[in-house]
Amino acid sequence: MSRYPYTPLDFTGLKTVPLATRGGKVKVEQFARPHKKGEGWLNWIDSLPRILAGDSLRGVVEALVRARAGKRAIVWGLGGHVVKCGLAPVLLDLMHRGYITGFCLNGAASIHDFEIALCGQTSEDVEAVLPDGSFGAAEETGREMNTAIINGVEDGIGIGEALGRYIETAADPRYAAFSLLCGAYRNNTPVTVHVALGTDTPHTHPSASGAAIGQGTLHDFRLLCSLLCNLNNGGVYVNAGSAVILPEIFLKAVSVIRNLGHPLADFTTVNLDFLQHYRPKTNVVERPHAGSGGRGFSLTGHHELLLPLLAAALIEHSE
Repeated sequence: MSRYPYTPLDFTGLKTVPLATRGGKVKVEQFARPHKKGEGWLNWIDSLPRILAGDSLRGVVEALVRARAGKRAIVWGLGGHVVKCGLAPVLLDLMHRGYITGFCLNGAASIHDFEIALCGQTSEDVEAVLPDGSFGAAEETGREMNTAIINGVEDGIGIGEALGRYIETAADPRYAAFSLLCGAYRNNTPVTVHVALGTDTPHTHPSASGAAIGQGTLHDFRLLCSLLCNLNNGGVYVNAGSAVILPEIFLKAVSVIRNLGHPLADFTTVNLDFLQHYRPKTNVVERPHAGSGGRGFSLTGHHELLLPLLAAALIEHSE
C-alpha cells in the first residue's frame, strides 16, 4: 500500500478525437522519393522532402533564381571559414553566372583570402604558436594588408577594393587566381570589408593605422548600404559563416536605408552555417522582415558541403 496521500488520476473520462479529424502537419505527399541514377541534379532537388530543410533549400534556390532573373541585388556576406575551406572558386563562378552582385567580408575572410593570394596557403595552427606569442605575426600579411589599406584610403576607396587592387598588381598570378578579392576586383563586383579594431591579426602589426582602417571600413559600410538598397522587391542577402560582425552590420544597414527613405521590403535573407547562432537568426533571418514582407531561411551544414550543393542547383537552373 502506497504511503502517498495521492492516487493516480483516473483517465476513464478522457475525451478523444478521430485521427482523421485531428489532421497532421506532415502528409505522405510531402515525403522524399528515392533518387534514380541518371535523373539529374534538378530531379534530385525535387526528390527531397517537402518538409523543413528540404523545403528551405528549394526556397533559397528559387529566391536566387528569381533575383537573378529580375536583376535584383544578390549580396553574399562571408565569414573566414568559408574562404579558408577553399570555396572562393565556387563563389567566383556564381558571380560570373550572375548569382552574386556583391560581397561583404568580415576581417577574417579578407585575411585568409589575402594570404592565399600572397603564397597559396593560410590558416595557421593557433594552438602551436600562441604560447610563444607568434600567433598572428606573419610579416607579409600585416605589412602588405596595411599598405594596401592605407594607400586605398588615400585614393578614396574602401578596404575591399583596396585589397583586390593590391592583389591584382602585386600578388603571384598563380595564387591570385584563387583569390575572391582579386576575382571580384577584376570583374568590377563590389567587395566590402567590415572589421572591429583589434579583432584581426594585421591590427597588431607596427604599420597598422587605426585611422586608415577605421576610415576604410566606414567607407565600406556606406558602400554596403548602397548595394543593399537594391534588395528591395526581390533581392537576396546570404550570410555565410559570420556569427556576429556581419549580422550586426546587416541590421544597421537595413535601418539606415529605411531611415533615409529608400524602400526596402519583400526581399529574401538566408543564413548558412554549421551552427545556428542568435544574431544571424534574429538580425538576418527574422528582424529585417518584420512588417515589410519577404522571408528568411536558415540552412545548417558544413560550408564545404552546403555551398557547393547550393551552387550546383543554381548552375543547373541556369543551363
